Amino acid sequence: MRYTATDFGHLIVRIALGLVIFVHGIGKLNLGPFASGGGVEGFAGFLASLGVPAPLLFAWLVTAVEVGGGLLVLLGLFARYAGVLIAADMFTAMFLVHLPNGFAVSNGGYELVLLLGLLGIGISLSGPGALSLEHALFDRELLPPRAAVFLETDSASGESERAT
Repeated sequence: MRYTATDFGHLIVRIALGLVIFVHGIGKLNLGPFASGGGVEGFAGFLASLGVPAPLLFAWLVTAVEVGGGLLVLLGLFARYAGVLIAADMFTAMFLVHLPNGFAVSNGGYELVLLLGLLGIGISLSGPGALSLEHALFDRELLPPRAAVFLETDSASGESERAT
């Protein structure tokens, strides 16, 4: 099979998003060179300081989304689902923590989490691409493009049109 520039584009975006999110999750687990120091319990304390209910539960949930979702996007397996979870994680972080600090990440702003959240939405809409574990194992995407929220494909013409 010949791969296109679009296939390689999907792969690059998936690797970038998956790796960054995975590393954030691993840091919360205090593993290897990515250790953040406080671990999941420290992250739960931070969430408690923000007034998040059940902070330990949400700390583990965020960690699972970042480790699991990052790995799934990186591999291109259930990538559409993982993209949605990553977007929800990043936009929650943006509104709870980063928005008051302005745009620039150097000031603790929302620049990075906005970008990562938008990439998560992009993966959830476009799928993992041909260079993915889904295609290698199943020769197709596990969640077909027709299931994407915003676009529907007219099977007769093959053209995309807005869903109504």
